[in-house]
Amino acid sequence: MKETDIRLTPIKNGTVLDHLPVGTALKILEALQLSKPEKAVTIAINTESKRMGKKDLVFIEGKELTKSETEKIGLLAKGATINLIQNSEVKNKTTIELPEKAIGIIKCLNPKCISTIEGLETRFCIEQEPLRAKCFYCEKTMHEKEIANAIK
Repeated sequence: MKETDIRLTPIKNGTVLDHLPVGTALKILEALQLSKPEKAVTIAINTESKRMGKKDLVFIEGKELTKSETEKIGLLAKGATINLIQNSEVKNKTTIELPEKAIGIIKCLNPKCISTIEGLETRFCIEQEPLRAKCFYCEKTMHEKEIANAIK
């Protein structure tokens, strides 16, 4: 190890988000509402990766992600990896895919949409290439950057 190398302290129990595209770690913290965490959260931004060249990492102590949280990450960082850590060992490793539908996790940008006016749970169909989300109610289509900004 070189003097300039920095080590991240492994977590004992929780979740590690690996292979995140550079620049997505902070948006993921926001989407998971971890900007004021109750447990320790460690992030690495623009770190070396054999697979990607550069990547972001997020270590979340004492938290297992819900299905909804995993879907949010899928919309922000398709192909990332979720590692479930128990007793300092990786117990499960999953590659995150885009969800086919996003229910209750994206806010419709159309101010006249019934989901906005009536407060209905939002429903979107997700198209993969290019990434787009189409509202079930008003058929408003959002592109990748709009989706990232509309995740609630």
